[in-house]
Amino acid sequence: HTIDYFRSFVNDPYIFGQISVNHALSDCHAMCAEPVSALALCVVPFASEEKVENTLLQMMSGACLALEKSNCALVGGHTSEGAELAMGFAVNGVVLRDSVLKKQGARVDDVIILTKPIGTGTLFAANMKLKANSSWIDAAIESMLLSNREAGLTLRDVGAATSCTDVTGFGLLGHLVEMLKGTNTAAEIELNSIPILPGALECAEAKIFSSLQPQNIRVKREVINHEQFKTSAKYHLLFDPQTSGGLLATVPEGKVNETLRSLHELGYETSAVIGKIVRRGGDQESIILL
Repeated sequence: HTIDYFRSFVNDPYIFGQISVNHALSDCHAMCAEPVSALALCVVPFASEEKVENTLLQMMSGACLALEKSNCALVGGHTSEGAELAMGFAVNGVVLRDSVLKKQGARVDDVIILTKPIGTGTLFAANMKLKANSSWIDAAIESMLLSNREAGLTLRDVGAATSCTDVTGFGLLGHLVEMLKGTNTAAEIELNSIPILPGALECAEAKIFSSLQPQNIRVKREVINHEQFKTSAKYHLLFDPQTSGGLLATVPEGKVNETLRSLHELGYETSAVIGKIVRRGGDQESIILL
């Protein structure tokens, strides 16, 4: 069972409905669980009855389209009026115990794969300030509309992934630290290999960040060589919170080429190797940047 809820950051209810579903189902897809049913919670801005009904219709139409693509049934929900458009889902999924992809399980010498580019947080923060190009936002929306369903299945069935999680509100580094927590492993990350959405680097260089960035950046304590990279805009994108972000997985080295080829063919065109798992030395931090 998983639940997610957030307010809209786009002005198209139909698009927002699809993104909300993809974000909510992502926990299931990261585990290779089959989402079975969902309950929706919708908040529609105060307006005339006709306007409220039309907004709700558009938002639910988008949501139902995305749910159908993942064979998940909408079984009910609740709607209310409020200050801002918002949406969330409580999702039930099922998976065989022997088929589940777990968050922890990475092994030394495994390769780390990221299936989607990062940068949605900084891009939409810039958009709110009217400082983002429309092409940047279009690219970010296109990425968020791409479900993680097929990526999760590919990582398991083709890549024999040893661990997997989805990259969302804690940012890439926050979710990677969660994967390594309580293990004897660390991660070497190649900063220049991380796929980044168009415009995200420019926004980071302009020091435009999501309101969640200060909270996320506290995980820098896990970076051994933080001081070496602290002035890099790319480094700060490691803490950028994602909406409907990609999957972060560890795969045996011998499976990498076939896995990436399959991911690219399925439409995850920016999927890339971003690092590898190494043995952790004692009480040292868990992330080494290269």
